[in-house]
Amino acid sequence: MKNDPINFILNKDFKLNKKIYFISGNEITLMEKIREKIITNYQKNENVLLENIDLVDDFNDTDGLFGEKKIYLVKNCKGLDELTLNKIKSSNNVFIFVQENSQKLKKLKTMLIKDSEVSLVDCYQLDKSAKSRVLNEFFKLPKITIGKDLYWFLVEKLDDRYGFLEDSLNKILELNQEDITLKNITKI
Repeated sequence: MKNDPINFILNKDFKLNKKIYFISGNEITLMEKIREKIITNYQKNENVLLENIDLVDDFNDTDGLFGEKKIYLVKNCKGLDELTLNKIKSSNNVFIFVQENSQKLKKLKTMLIKDSEVSLVDCYQLDKSAKSRVLNEFFKLPKITIGKDLYWFLVEKLDDRYGFLEDSLNKILELNQEDITLKNITKI
């Protein structure tokens, strides 16, 4: 199942109930944000252990010391095929793959997108529509109002990489409402 990365981040009630999360793309900061959100949500709701493994072949289906669920952070998807996929789905654990895009992933992603127990998240630089959605959500929480000219200036000028966009927005949120002007924003 394919998921929109911005919905994934902005939706507070996003259901994290998959066995496998495959995060790919070329936007590293967005990929890392998605990975962090998955881990944080599982840690908030369950007692889980994190375990880093290089390859899915390094997975050993054993329970934690106190029977905790494990989240395997897999560095490389090499060896991930239908047989391995079925093996890891039958475990009680969660697997997170974070891979930069390459031609080799196309066949794998085609297989994963059809599986209901897999969440596929493709992360690319944000377009204006995605930045607008992020801006709307950021300014909704502290109930900050800005003019249309400033809003569209931010959509146009803020970075297309999620991590840098978020940093810039956090700096803006540190300003008082009356200090959020085009002049002050251009200084940030």
